Amino acid sequence: MEKRIFIPISRLHNGVKEIAKGNYHVKIDHTTFNEIGFLIDSFNDMAAKLQRNETLKQEYEENWKTLIANISHDLKTPITAIGGYIDAIHDGVVTSPEKLDQYLHVIKKNTLYINRLIDDLFLFSKLDMHQLEFQMESIGIKAFMDDLMAEFRFEFEERGLGFQYTDDTDVNYKVTLDGKRIYQVIHNVIGNSVKYGPPGNLCLKIRLYQKAGFICLAIQDNGPGIPEDKITRIFDRFYRIDSERTKDLMSTGLGLSIAKELMAAHGGKIQVTSVLGEGSCFTLMLPISSEEGSAPCIF
Repeated sequence: MEKRIFIPISRLHNGVKEIAKGNYHVKIDHTTFNEIGFLIDSFNDMAAKLQRNETLKQEYEENWKTLIANISHDLKTPITAIGGYIDAIHDGVVTSPEKLDQYLHVIKKNTLYINRLIDDLFLFSKLDMHQLEFQMESIGIKAFMDDLMAEFRFEFEERGLGFQYTDDTDVNYKVTLDGKRIYQVIHNVIGNSVKYGPPGNLCLKIRLYQKAGFICLAIQDNGPGIPEDKITRIFDRFYRIDSERTKDLMSTGLGLSIAKELMAAHGGKIQVTSVLGEGSCFTLMLPISSEEGSAPCIF
């Protein structure tokens, strides 16, 4: 009786006290196969789930601490620069109109960067809390992409950059999407290629095709490529492959993170492959709509 009932109950009682202290690593060993044994098994399962939840909570808190630290850093740099240039103007250090124009240009550039950062943070926070509203509609992918690619082609030709778009879809597949948000995804990916691509010699090759129930848009560049040890982190918030690039204030470090979240909100995904010295290829994948036109997962 003692081995079958009293000892297991005593161990269970001690386990409950450990859980109350916040020790979720507790596990009760037993050799009984009666109702008390089943109760102990349930207790062990509960403790394991509590431990996993505690680990996830700690990771989430650490991520938010890192996020706040990165936000503080990314805001402090341009704000400090703006303050320095304003002080120089106020103290009369700047005397020539040309110099004053240069200082004002830098102040404007930093101000625009802060504004972009705030916009991206606001969007990312709404995505993170699943509070971003989407205007979903079922549309034919061919015309949508033709119009979108025509816009990007014009911008590239104006800058003397290479741009090639190929539509390899056999029919006009229907997809359910928010046009504004998908444009933002493509803009962020292409902007990333422009940022890291060879200055004045960038060439994008974009291909639309269908594969395994998805409409895929492959965006291939001729940039420097992404190191293998960094390719798994490029979708992390505030991650930049080359930290020195932050000096030109071109990137908020949230573009690819936002692109990934927006694709997930459409029930799709984004993948990347890269070869050093040859370039990278980002592939956006959107699920093809069913005949009923049912929408994918919406945040």
